[in-house]
Amino acid sequence: MSDRIARDRRVVRFGVFEVDLDAGELRRRGARRHLPLQPFRVLEKLLERPGEVVTRRDLRAMLWPDETHGDFEHGLNAAMNKLRRALGDSATNPRFIETLPRRGYRFLVPEVARKGIR
Repeated sequence: MSDRIARDRRVVRFGVFEVDLDAGELRRRGARRHLPLQPFRVLEKLLERPGEVVTRRDLRAMLWPDETHGDFEHGLNAAMNKLRRALGDSATNPRFIETLPRRGYRFLVPEVARKGIR
């Protein structure tokens, strides 16, 4: 019997992408893609609720919960731009993330394969 502890990782797959929520990694066809913490957290929130609107207010509370962030709009827009760049997505012709002006964002992939997500 092995000494190793078997543990399911929280992994989400969509298209050619895989997101390891435990390791904080985004991979495209197995190759790791650089994604800073805030854009990764936005992706994680969107993946929790595919097809649903995640409001800008929800994202603000998640990213800057206990502080007043002077330029929240700029910070969130920068995080979304980095996330879209990592996914090869576009705001004008989205494949993964739809912008709902003044409301929030929606993850468009209808079927998201989840492993170890509760």
